[in-house]
Amino acid sequence: MEAGSSSFKKLKFGKLKVVRQRLLQRYEHQPFVSCLAGFYSCQWKRYQRRRAEPGKCCCKMRECMFFPLLVGAFFLSLVFLYMCGEAKNDYNNFDWYNYETLGFWFLWSLVLLSAAALLFTYITLLLVLALCLLAEGQQLYLHWSHKIGTLIVLSCSVTALFVLSILWGDQWETVRLSLQITAPYLHVGAIAIMVLLSWPVAFHAIRADRKDIQVIIVGPYLAILLFLFLIPLGMYSPCIRQMGTLGPKPELIGHRGAPMLAPENTEMSFQKTIEHGGAGLETDVTISYDGVPFLMHDRNLRRTTNIKEVYPNYVTENAAFFSWDTLQKLNAGKWFFKDKPFSPILVLSKADQNWAMNQTIYKLSDFLRLAERHNKYVIFDLYRPPDKHPYRNSWVNRTLEVIFESGIRPHLVLWLENSMRSFVHSAAPGFQQTMGRKAPVEDLLMSNIVKLNLAYKEMSSEDIRKYAEANITTNLYVINEPWLFSLAWCSGAHSVTTNTVHILKNLNQPLFLMTPKQYNIMWILTDLTSMLLISLIFALHWWRERSFSCCAKDDDPMLESGTYNKFKTELNNMPNVAV
Repeated sequence: MEAGSSSFKKLKFGKLKVVRQRLLQRYEHQPFVSCLAGFYSCQWKRYQRRRAEPGKCCCKMRECMFFPLLVGAFFLSLVFLYMCGEAKNDYNNFDWYNYETLGFWFLWSLVLLSAAALLFTYITLLLVLALCLLAEGQQLYLHWSHKIGTLIVLSCSVTALFVLSILWGDQWETVRLSLQITAPYLHVGAIAIMVLLSWPVAFHAIRADRKDIQVIIVGPYLAILLFLFLIPLGMYSPCIRQMGTLGPKPELIGHRGAPMLAPENTEMSFQKTIEHGGAGLETDVTISYDGVPFLMHDRNLRRTTNIKEVYPNYVTENAAFFSWDTLQKLNAGKWFFKDKPFSPILVLSKADQNWAMNQTIYKLSDFLRLAERHNKYVIFDLYRPPDKHPYRNSWVNRTLEVIFESGIRPHLVLWLENSMRSFVHSAAPGFQQTMGRKAPVEDLLMSNIVKLNLAYKEMSSEDIRKYAEANITTNLYVINEPWLFSLAWCSGAHSVTTNTVHILKNLNQPLFLMTPKQYNIMWILTDLTSMLLISLIFALHWWRERSFSCCAKDDDPMLESGTYNKFKTELNNMPNVAV
């Protein structure tokens, strides 16, 4: 009898020893859980927090109602950050718009990007803390200060997206185009996130004591996972193509020269474009009051000259109302170092700095002679002079006179101005007639159009192919980012207008280029690997819960639930067992 009692005691102590070890293993996570709960809930003490009971909600009703706001703030801030990141191609346009509105130059684009990154980082950290607490079986309680922060992130993201949609709505087209490049990689990232989420999902689903609760937890997760597995079936990217089907690299046309290396629309800027191998030069032409066509993008001289110092009373005067003698007295280079229109500004040599500082307004005739000497195409926007200007009605004729006098070969001129096109074609049949908008092929051929000059947001591989079949080439503007240039290359564009000739010249093939076979392998391997990992995670949680519950078959209240919030009682009530 005593032998049987002794054996029973040994068995009981052995059982307690196993349970004690398991409880202590969980107890060892206390420093980690304390950090999570401290940052998320400001609950640094163990007695301040509770574990989620099996089969019950992971938080109170008020927290359940707020958690979707946290998730919503995350996704909206992600969209805001993604939009700002992909809009980098047009930062200069954004800053220029604000300059026209506010009257002074500042890199507002970088402020916007920094704000988006800050909002996203903060809300992401909160969400990661919440998921880690769920993975540890803790009840969620978001501190009131973080709730205010979440509402701020949510309201700022919504407001920013709304305002940008009104003022800069065409950037959604940039986002759409970017997805043609990034979608395959975003898909892999989304699958990786789902694998990480499988840990808390499996933890709470396996511990749930009711089937309906398990379905509520696992059902949406599996639905989203299945959607992500199948979404590549609807993806399209021109950069996923068979070997040997990629066309030649698009030619590079310097937008106002090389405005990241020198002051825009100056001789130095165009010289830098030529130095870096640009095939063409793009500019803007205004006619002075005495009939001299010169290069100027803005309607006034405030941004790109020192007129505020030389003629402070004429800062907002239309540039076309100045005589050429007056324009020659202005400096067109010092502003480049003062305003720093692009960030980061490249470091120039001492000689280049001196050269840039002494730039003046450039005449169209000098610009054309430079292009002729180096055999470069020219394309320009021709601004009609304002009312009461002596060349208001003869600006096209005057421009043609200067072009003929310069001696540039006609085929190097891409004539863009649509006014009096038939007259220009009859006077200079050698010009390459260029249209600035899409039109039916028949209409373009009737107008002798041989080239389209389109905003990159109108990029379409089908349209480019259709026009190419009619011997009409396509130029896209303004493309600065390598990913966007890669997309234009894969779409079949023949040339692009860019601020970054010095960067794009180094691309020997499009970024993200892959064959359909390579993409299918990537897709299948991602799905199979994720399915394997998710299955292992669910199996691990099932095994852990099953093995732990095996120790509670005797209906011992102390061992029945094994919940974490009873650690102190359980450990104190257990006899000390030597390991």
